Amino acid sequence: MVKVLFVCMGNICRSPTAEGVFRNMVREQKLEQEVEIDSAGTHAYHIGHPPDTRAQAAATARGFDISDLRARQVIVSDFEYFDWILCMDESNLSILQADCPPSHWHKLHLFLNFAPNLEVAEVPDPYYGHGDGFRYVLDLIEEASAGLLNVIREKQISR
Repeated sequence: MVKVLFVCMGNICRSPTAEGVFRNMVREQKLEQEVEIDSAGTHAYHIGHPPDTRAQAAATARGFDISDLRARQVIVSDFEYFDWILCMDESNLSILQADCPPSHWHKLHLFLNFAPNLEVAEVPDPYYGHGDGFRYVLDLIEEASAGLLNVIREKQISR
């Protein structure tokens, strides 16, 4: 079983969106028994809350249901448990690098590294933004999720 954790600041916008998109891709490929997916935040702002209503609306418009997800904070055992810990931006990556035991640093990545054709390195936080921010985040997440799934299939899932 390959275990993937998506991480942003509060776990109500970007990381639950990534969890929902990736969960859908894994389900479409019939890999649910081989890939476990979760999301968390580096901060405890929204523990137990569902994703932001704007994130849910944008996800639903594209056929992704994230309404069942609830925010949680990254815990120390996540570093050992998960195989891939994917951060939405450099700030959250730095926070995790400071807390992560050195033996697990290889698991930490910027999520958009899996979308090499994009001209951005970070998934921007749409929380305080206006307009198409949540749709733009979905565009980035869909591309990176496809790239991630390809890497996982090539490296870790024997078919």
